[in-house]
Order: sequence, then structure tokens, then C-alpha cells
Amino acid sequence: MNNSKRPINIHKGYHAHVYFDQETLDFASELCEEAGEKFGLKVGRVHQKLVGPHTKWSCQITFGRKSFDEFIPWLDENRGGLSVLVHALTGDDLADHTKYAYWLGDSVEINLNGL
Repeated sequence: MNNSKRPINIHKGYHAHVYFDQETLDFASELCEEAGEKFGLKVGRVHQKLVGPHTKWSCQITFGRKSFDEFIPWLDENRGGLSVLVHALTGDDLADHTKYAYWLGDSVEINLNGL
């Protein structure tokens, strides 16, 4: 079910969290690496464990509003069915993962307890 908000370019900075599992690990790793190289973005570790509020394995890509209009359509087109959380970096973690949370693909539950 995809009842989620599409990403909009209204913030200075963003994280994209690409979610994957054992079966999609190699694809997700290559996707994140390619995003970093193609757009000059900072790509975090490919976490094969739960990190922070994320309830699936994930890789974080950091980007700003200047990259948004090229990067987001590319990511959406190349994500191969993976769910991607795109959220603002406002300094308010709870708002960033709720009010300013956007999705490519199906939304994934976020654990808000620690935010």
C-alpha cells in the first residue's frame, strides 16, 4: 500500500534512507554507491542491522536542495522496487521522520520511540 507523500524540494538538506534485506543487499549497495558517484553525494554505511529509528536494514544518502531535482527522479527510477524514506534535516528529528517524511515506493514503519 502506498499512501505516502512524495518528496518535495522545500528544505535545505535531506537524508534518503534506502531500505533493503538480504535478498536485495547487493542491488541496494550498488544503487547507493552509484548515487554517490553520479551526484557527488555523501553515502553512509550499508547497515546490515537496524540503526536508529529504522525497522529495516538501510543505507543513508545525504543531499541538499541543489541536488534534489536531479537526484530524486533518478533514485525513484532506479530503486528497483526498494522503499526509500526521504526526510528533511531541520534539526528536529521527530518532525523530520514524521511531518517532513516522504516516500519513494511503499512506506516502512519508523520506530519513533528514541526521537
